[in-house]
Amino acid sequence: MIRRNADAARCVYNEHVAVNKEIARFGRRSIYIDFIEKRIEALRERIRTATALKDRYPWLRHPDIDAQSIANARQNYQRAWKQFRAVHHAGVPNFHKKTSVESYQTNPHYSKGTEISLFTSNARFLDKHHLMLPKLKRIRFQGSRKILDRLFAMKEVRIGTITITKDSRHRYFVSFQLGSDEPFVKTSPKTKAEIGIDLNVKNFYADSNGEIVANPRYYRRQKRRLANAQRKLSRRIVRAKKEHRPLREAKNVEKQRLLVARLTAQVMQRRRDFLHRTSATLIKNHDLVAAEELRSRNLLKNHALAMSIQDNGWRMFLSMLTYKAALYGKNFVTVDPRNTTQTCHACGHIMSGKEKLTLKDREWICPKCGIHHIRDVNAAKNILARAKAKLASMH
Repeated sequence: MIRRNADAARCVYNEHVAVNKEIARFGRRSIYIDFIEKRIEALRERIRTATALKDRYPWLRHPDIDAQSIANARQNYQRAWKQFRAVHHAGVPNFHKKTSVESYQTNPHYSKGTEISLFTSNARFLDKHHLMLPKLKRIRFQGSRKILDRLFAMKEVRIGTITITKDSRHRYFVSFQLGSDEPFVKTSPKTKAEIGIDLNVKNFYADSNGEIVANPRYYRRQKRRLANAQRKLSRRIVRAKKEHRPLREAKNVEKQRLLVARLTAQVMQRRRDFLHRTSATLIKNHDLVAAEELRSRNLLKNHALAMSIQDNGWRMFLSMLTYKAALYGKNFVTVDPRNTTQTCHACGHIMSGKEKLTLKDREWICPKCGIHHIRDVNAAKNILARAKAKLASMH
């Protein structure tokens, strides 16, 4: 049933992409003739309503298919265009391929006059172990008792969009968008502590207090084992194709694909867990956290450092700091990183010309004031100073 709904959502999304691509091709022509105008109108009619889509694809009327999965696919297509207009490098909506990951979205319905809570809609919690979902009905789940106890204790929590997903390892997840007038997390007490952090390739980060957090390098640890598994998968795919067997029916291919997916997921999960714990510690223990603005797209152009930069997960780390600062009532500020490494935090002297530091220079002495610096700690102190100046100018 989940696969059927995921297929329906992908089909509806791809139909919108196909229709609008064809309309765009017609729009490039300078001369409009009657046939083209009729064709454009027929194409628009195909995706005007969900009923029109079901008339074209009768299998979308199957009783197992949730109407909300079709409605959400249509909304996601419109949202993709809005995202493109706001951020052009996001790219125009494109076709969704069938992969080992399947997902679709649905929404709850609350009856008129019913109290809004986690237990009153057609998508609801039955208890700490069971859910009721549209079409799927009663499902057993496992989740954090601590989080569920906190949610169930809240007075009014509204369920928004629900996403049902099967990942590449054949594990099933359901995620809820929740809303409430009552905060989900209590703000942390003020500590009057401030810290600047300098993200770098050698370590994960160095802070303005002189502490250095080592880089766990999860991908590099798993790299050799993952490469061997991927080569084995590739050989099995080649063998299956030579024997003219469909890959989805080749059991050895699927067995090896699951192993590759498991190894890849381990790297992602360990990195995400590390980033969550590190970001939470920084935010809870400091009233102000300062970091440099990073543009990962530009950094990844350096092929010598690209693997190390991706393995660090800097972009994810900064986004975690951003939302956790708002969640716990703290300040997180990013500043321009220009010359933070080359500037002496004590006297402000900027190293330039022949004095300019290279990546090999991990420690240096300021030629003006004679202070000895650890490169990354000095940069973190400059970042903190810039963040405080930025906050002062904002107020």
